Amino acid sequence: MANADQTSLKLLQRARTLLGQNEWEGAAKLIKQVLKLRPRDAALWLTLARSYHNADRTQEWLHAAEEAQRHAGRDESLACDATEEAVDAAFAMHDHAFALVLAGRLPVELRDRRPRLLRLMGSALNKLGRPQEAVTPLMQAIAQRLDDCDAHTELGFAFYTLKLHAQAAECFRTVCALYPDHVGALAYLNYLEQLAARWDDYDMRSQALFAALAAPIDPAWYVPPFALVCLPHTPAQLLAVARLASQHQCRGISPMPAAVRSPAEGRRLHVAYLSNDFHGHATASLITQVLESHDRERFEVSLLSHGEDDGSALRQRLLRVGDRFEDMSRLSLADMASRVRELGVDILVDLKGHTGGSRLTMLAHRPAPIQVAWLGFPGSCGAREVDYIIGDPIVTPLADAPWYSEKIAQMPHCYQPNDGLRERATPPARSELGLPDDALVLVSANQTAKLNPPLFDAWMEILRRLPQAVLWQLTGGDEPDAELRRQAQARGVAPERLIFMPRAKLADHLRRLGAADLALDSWPCNGHTTTSDALWAGVPVVTLRGSNFAGRVSESLLRAVGLPELVCDSPQAYVDQVCELAALPERRGVLRARLAQARDDAPLYDAKGFARDLEALYERMWGRHRAGLSPEALTAKPLTA
Repeated sequence: MANADQTSLKLLQRARTLLGQNEWEGAAKLIKQVLKLRPRDAALWLTLARSYHNADRTQEWLHAAEEAQRHAGRDESLACDATEEAVDAAFAMHDHAFALVLAGRLPVELRDRRPRLLRLMGSALNKLGRPQEAVTPLMQAIAQRLDDCDAHTELGFAFYTLKLHAQAAECFRTVCALYPDHVGALAYLNYLEQLAARWDDYDMRSQALFAALAAPIDPAWYVPPFALVCLPHTPAQLLAVARLASQHQCRGISPMPAAVRSPAEGRRLHVAYLSNDFHGHATASLITQVLESHDRERFEVSLLSHGEDDGSALRQRLLRVGDRFEDMSRLSLADMASRVRELGVDILVDLKGHTGGSRLTMLAHRPAPIQVAWLGFPGSCGAREVDYIIGDPIVTPLADAPWYSEKIAQMPHCYQPNDGLRERATPPARSELGLPDDALVLVSANQTAKLNPPLFDAWMEILRRLPQAVLWQLTGGDEPDAELRRQAQARGVAPERLIFMPRAKLADHLRRLGAADLALDSWPCNGHTTTSDALWAGVPVVTLRGSNFAGRVSESLLRAVGLPELVCDSPQAYVDQVCELAALPERRGVLRARLAQARDDAPLYDAKGFARDLEALYERMWGRHRAGLSPEALTAKPLTA
């Protein structure tokens, strides 16, 4: 026994020397030798865990931390330290469900005295889509450490997901007060103020945000790319933020070994679509008929869902779309990636990008040979693991290629799919919708985050020039609605001329849109699904040509439906166009007739033609891959009329 103790002591002395020199791998080897002699030494296991942490050996880090936790016994301090280390390791592996399991092994009375552990639990619950449960541990953490920036941030995320926007804004306001250079909190606060239609300091907030983005940013701080989309931004700014976000989210993830696919002739190309919106959601309303139209003799189609089953008619259609519909909502990112690899997916298409509930991070494992971004986010993902972004010549001209980390792959008409099988409904009577029968109804069904002072100035000028008009705006809630009415009054427009439409189920919303005379598009971020919904309902949409993806979507849709003349080049031209159409009911009637005909013959609603063009794009991607060529820009090649 004495010899064993002497051996252990010598090994530990050498290990301490190596630890002092940051020689983590060498120290870990020596500590493992000692552990063969002292396998129940929890403190030694914890030291080994920290060594592996510093050596970026994540699996070994987690195993050693678990052993430290298991052998800590009644040493409360050691048990807490080991638990935090294990939870940190689980986070590094993006296994948030297991992080909660590890935290649950610590007695509650100990856990509740560790603010960092409480914060990690709240963060894990947020990431697992359980924000209601996240609130309690996060508030407990803040009560013990009022200056915990990350706890305030996570609490803001929880409140935002719960649609408690005022409470979320206060969380991010607190972070900005504690850490004025925290650009992520500033971005979230800016977005939440937009949702609330609070514009009194709009210019100052926007300038502060872009100034902060131009300065060096702490890589530990997550900056949400979607917060820029509704602000006047350049594609270069959005790419920079998207890259930061992807690096932050994907840290610690290593790609799988390259997949090998059988070159056998006649094998169907396997395309899988990843989303949490395969239910009664705007994305599903756009994409379902295109998915149904895939050539199943040439393409194997999988839908990989990590969202809810709402039992809707859209969900039922999507369940029947492809060769398989897999619910991945309970899988960790690593397990999702393993399943994608197991399925033999050739082309993995992420439909979310940097939007709520995304699992874009899973693509960092590189489970498929070709990985594609499409539809969900109007800009680059900034992730090196995404090979292509699907756009079109309007939203993603090749001149913008420097502002995309992906290669641009252009659809010939419009990047946005549409479902030509939607109901062609007659709208309810205006009286049922709270609208005056004799007014000119100008509809805006975009969320309040897309509204801003210059846009609202233009709208109020329109209302002042058209005394017979009302603005029919999608509600943002009682407080934002009241704020918009206040803003209208400040611009010389009677508040009652703003009529707010309540939120409604998708089918009911589509039916009511047809009651409007014209749709006013938003800028710098256009309506996307909002614009295509209005066009399907037969309502002409007037838009302003933008300078980036988000601001060009309506132009792309209008061209694909045959109404390019409704795209304006300046805010004043936008105002004049609306006022001119207001004075010409016959012309509005012609536009509505053209939109009605477009349902049958415009490229925008030709789901089968869209599917053929999309398949041709996939085959071009795969052809380059099979030839051993790296991804390259794929320009539009129309195959359909």
